[in-house]
Amino acid sequence: MIDNLRTSAAHDEDFLYMQIADRLSNQIKGRVLKTGEKLPSVRALSHEQGISLSTAYKAYVQLEIKGLIEARPKSGYYVRYTPARSFDEVKKENTVTESKKLSVDDMIAMVHRHFSADGIVKLSVASPALSLLPQAKLSKSMVEAIRISANSCISYEGVQGNENLKKHIARLAFGWGGNILPEDVVTTQGCMEALVFCLRAVTKPGDVVAIESPTYFGIFSTIQTLGLKIVEIPTHPVEGLDLDFLANAIDEQQVKACLFVPTFSNPLGYCMTNERKKNLVELLAQRQIPLIEDDIYGEMYFGKTRPRTCKSYDKGGLVMLCSSVSKTLAPGYRVGWCMPGRFKKQVINLKLMHSLSSASPTHAAIGHFFETGRYDLHMRNLRKALYTQCLRYTQAVTEFFPADVKVSRPNGGYVLWIELDKKIDAFELYTQAIAYNISISPGQIFSTDSRFTNFIRISFGAPYSPEIEKSLKTLGQLMSKF
Repeated sequence: MIDNLRTSAAHDEDFLYMQIADRLSNQIKGRVLKTGEKLPSVRALSHEQGISLSTAYKAYVQLEIKGLIEARPKSGYYVRYTPARSFDEVKKENTVTESKKLSVDDMIAMVHRHFSADGIVKLSVASPALSLLPQAKLSKSMVEAIRISANSCISYEGVQGNENLKKHIARLAFGWGGNILPEDVVTTQGCMEALVFCLRAVTKPGDVVAIESPTYFGIFSTIQTLGLKIVEIPTHPVEGLDLDFLANAIDEQQVKACLFVPTFSNPLGYCMTNERKKNLVELLAQRQIPLIEDDIYGEMYFGKTRPRTCKSYDKGGLVMLCSSVSKTLAPGYRVGWCMPGRFKKQVINLKLMHSLSSASPTHAAIGHFFETGRYDLHMRNLRKALYTQCLRYTQAVTEFFPADVKVSRPNGGYVLWIELDKKIDAFELYTQAIAYNISISPGQIFSTDSRFTNFIRISFGAPYSPEIEKSLKTLGQLMSKF
């Protein structure tokens, strides 16, 4: 008799948690509960529904298994949205389309003109909204750094940079598997200057540099400005660089250096696995080819742990890691750095010739901001906000854009890479969108030869809002007219 009662009670509990899970599932699918929205705690759900803690927990586990919600460490349960259309099964496509009337440089110039214009919804800018940055705390660090400085930050820093800043950059490297000392770091005016110093340290005009395709237009523009030639390495939207293609290109085109963004690339958003990063480092080490690793998005991860870098697998000093706080904390402060490995002497000489030293006040301020522990707290909040925004934007794309679009699934960074119908010309879409005060990045500007004509890049750096939603709806309507 007792066994029968126990069996009946267990059956009732199973039935109850399935009921709760089904009701929540319907609310999520009906968008009553929206992507990124926080759910009641297990205890709150138990109290609200008059069920046991065990039943409430089982209901959430059931929804988690279905991929409808997710648990975030020390934060609770959140609604998760997984789009049906993604790049997961997309095949590599390396065909080059016919050139258009405008050059890539002309297109980049047009897009750039609207980066800072007022009254434009800037879906083209891959950086955080100012509302997500700790402006008041940064100002306090600036004031305090100047106050405690022996010369009020008006004299030149040492050529390698602010000592306190270098110390905390070295500590930050521990999170990505680095074994870095302050003397291994050279500070710069932003990440782009670091990339330029590293490129000039290992190449001369006429040399060939391998980059990924698609890639951020600032990278290949900079390489071309230095008089270097480019070979583009195709990438998979999930796996990243085609290492077999790279190996053949090295042998056939005498590549002298590589410049890649292995962690949350811009615009694809992929993060190469640790194994593939290690394989990349070993491939280049065998041929003694330097790798310039642009890690500017590395701290914007949505998972539980910070992805490792290629630099963490470097045994011979051939990997030159470059980064900055431009995408995480203070774009206007121009605080960047590189870890140039065996090429440190060359980079220091280039810095002496180019800028002599870094800007004392801003670099001291960022060093102070790190020292107070404010950076870790800020980054936790920023990652949480970006992940929620990524989900909301992705949901809007699948809801408002034509049914045949495909969208990337980044696990970090700021951008979505979207494949449109082949009939749609991305730059023409851009020109039509500007008429509605909406700026996007057309796919043509992410390669040297205007390929990716039916792709666009959209940034989710700004918090989702009615204005953003209206803009995405408008973009969807413009696409449908094609």
